[in-house]
Amino acid sequence: MIVESLIDQKRIPAYTTDKVLTLGNISIYTNAEEVPLYKVLNSIKKKENTQKIPIDLSKADPDELRTYFAEVLPEFDRERVYLTDIKRLMNWYNLLLDAGITEFDPEEEEEDVEEETEAVETDPEEEGKKQKDEVKKVSKPQKTAVRKNATTPKTAAAPIKQQPAISKMRQRTKSK
Repeated sequence: MIVESLIDQKRIPAYTTDKVLTLGNISIYTNAEEVPLYKVLNSIKKKENTQKIPIDLSKADPDELRTYFAEVLPEFDRERVYLTDIKRLMNWYNLLLDAGITEFDPEEEEEDVEEETEAVETDPEEEGKKQKDEVKKVSKPQKTAVRKNATTPKTAAAPIKQQPAISKMRQRTKSK
């Protein structure tokens, strides 16, 4: 996977050993349930009128950060959401705005709505035929390529030699 930095637009590879998460997979703990990150970012955007957060994160007082975050998400779990999480989230928001990204809603919801609309517009009889065809395609067994006159390699039929220590132990037990 190739990732691009929002700061300097450099592209670098992300390997399987790297821990990479999309912002869509992150949620914030609240007292009731977890709130997806896009909802929190939208709440900050609404509060700041699509402007950067005016707090200097490097010099900010912890109480000031928690008070600000309580204005954005009043029900956040104060025990499980750490100060570093709040700073990171606020930093992400500012970075996204600097990169020109102001829409935080997931794109998948729009695609799902389009698919549902298409499904409603199709004829139910045609839909049933399509499903039957798909079942037929799936139920056919997959053919595998096998030569008819294939023989096993000679090495597979060769007897396995025993290790010397094991054969000596067997000889001792047989002689007794």
